[in-house]
Amino acid sequence: MKIALFSDIHANLPALNAFFKSVDRQDIDAIYCLGDLVGYNIWPNEIIEAIKKRNIPTIAGNHDYYISRMSTENLESYKSDISINKGGLSKGLTNELLTKVNRAYLLTLPMKISLEFELKDSNLNILLVHGSPNRIDEYLFEEKEDDSMLNIMNDANTDILCFGHTHKPFHKILKTDKTNNAPYKHAINIGSVGKPKDHNTEGCYVSLTINENASVFDKNSIQVEFIRFKYDIEKAAAAIENSILPNDFAENLRNGY
Repeated sequence: MKIALFSDIHANLPALNAFFKSVDRQDIDAIYCLGDLVGYNIWPNEIIEAIKKRNIPTIAGNHDYYISRMSTENLESYKSDISINKGGLSKGLTNELLTKVNRAYLLTLPMKISLEFELKDSNLNILLVHGSPNRIDEYLFEEKEDDSMLNIMNDANTDILCFGHTHKPFHKILKTDKTNNAPYKHAINIGSVGKPKDHNTEGCYVSLTINENASVFDKNSIQVEFIRFKYDIEKAAAAIENSILPNDFAENLRNGY
């Protein structure tokens, strides 16, 4: 079974189109989107329509959640008045552009998707969230202590936790205890399609392969591939610069941050 996971498109249509071209070349059995379809660019409706057209199971990102409810609560997460003002411009433009039908669609998005696979020696539970199992806007960075990450995953009763939100991809393999026959857990940040922040300007998504002989006791039997792809950054950046959005958003795309 091969699953494609992508997240954080942020209304970047050139990036989403390039992602589809890339993923369509893969031998994929299923595709899931981990949210943040909107914000930071001018194509929220086009992104939503493309997701709906392909019937891609999708969860809500923090931007989707607050935009769908016309809420400014998410602005509290910004660290300065300047950031709050920029975030406010993004939310204002998105609210202006978004159709009633597509806002209603965002309201239907669940906060998580749970998957279960039967392996040769146990069941494998996969949890898809945007930020964390606890909060839609919680950041799980690679630097987070292993014990803390394990506690989050144990509380969520999951073997593989897939998430986005930070726009910085990583894969951590975590042993559940120090005994030789202890099972492994996997924490996977799948990166960002439309607004990467790992100083790589290319979009990013994950191909997750679960073989029929996979085992939670074999850390290498779950295969995680980070796939990068090029897209027309200048088209996406120009769209920002020709709108009311801050030009900083365009420079972020050009610099991969």
